[in-house]
Amino acid sequence: MNGLSDDEVEAIRNGNFATFGAPEAALLHMADALADTPANLSDELYAELRRHFSEEQLIEFAAAAAQENYRARSNRVFDVGSDHLYRKGLRFKQR
Repeated sequence: MNGLSDDEVEAIRNGNFATFGAPEAALLHMADALADTPANLSDELYAELRRHFSEEQLIEFAAAAAQENYRARSNRVFDVGSDHLYRKGLRFKQR
């Protein structure tokens, strides 16, 4: 969660994307849509994403979201829990 404040992490957990800028909110909506089964993006969401990002960027974002969904679903099969690396108030140093 490097680069996000505790409030931003909480907003994402609650599905409250209104506190983010339009490009970030669109990506968060895309990530949510790709985590659904079946994974479908509405024409409206795709149009919003294209206002902010190139086709190449969206391919990379979608691939990253797909990889994370794959990892998360695989972890559920094997009951892999959290390492609890995120804790409220914990700050990371930038490299």
